[in-house]
Amino acid sequence: MIILKSEKEIEKMRMGGRILAQVCQKLGERIKPGVTTKELDRYAFTLIKRYEARPAFLGFKGFPASICTSVNDQVVHGIPGKYVLREGDIISIDFGVIYLGYYTDMAVTLSVGNISRDAQRLIEVTKNALASGIAQMVTSKRLYDISAAIQECAESNGFSVVRDLVGHGIGQKMHEEPQIPNFGKRSTGPHLKAGMVFALEPMVNMGGYGVRTLDDNWTVVTADGSLSCHFEHTVAITDNGPEVLTELR
Repeated sequence: MIILKSEKEIEKMRMGGRILAQVCQKLGERIKPGVTTKELDRYAFTLIKRYEARPAFLGFKGFPASICTSVNDQVVHGIPGKYVLREGDIISIDFGVIYLGYYTDMAVTLSVGNISRDAQRLIEVTKNALASGIAQMVTSKRLYDISAAIQECAESNGFSVVRDLVGHGIGQKMHEEPQIPNFGKRSTGPHLKAGMVFALEPMVNMGGYGVRTLDDNWTVVTADGSLSCHFEHTVAITDNGPEVLTELR
């Protein structure tokens, strides 16, 4: 069952989303060669606490950090540690906060110094894929219109969408119904309604869509070693169209 949120609930999530966006902006300013992923995690924890929110990922199903830091061929769920960022890396930062009892979730992929043209194009296409999915979040559409738009954007540019991992509903829990795959058939799935809030998160690979999980039981990497990119926003469906709650305002 897809949970509809009241305007009061969405306002609480809107406040949490603003916190998340501001923390994300400050984290982005720290991305440079020589910084460890653990340093980024410590900084994120400090910032989230400063806003009187709670890191949603820390301790979630045993996850040991406040943010996920996934570098190069790591798709999602990379654990911050001793890795030192290097010129030419790309890093995806995925994290959430709990504020006033509600979750918000977002992810960005950022460049470390100068990156290759192919890596830059992967980032741009994944960002566009997310925007394409968000544009479908209107009451005249159905759920898998979102999925199809994301898939079409990625594949028309020669990339692939990860099929083993999905977006999701979000609110009083990190993961609520429905699951939102990044591939699908248009005009299928439940009808969209005002009050639905989704975390859309295209994960796009430069190579094939296959993935595998490392021995830490968290870090997901591309099966072929190709670069991967991840963007995510928490988005509410309103009578006036989609509202991105985790956008910097």
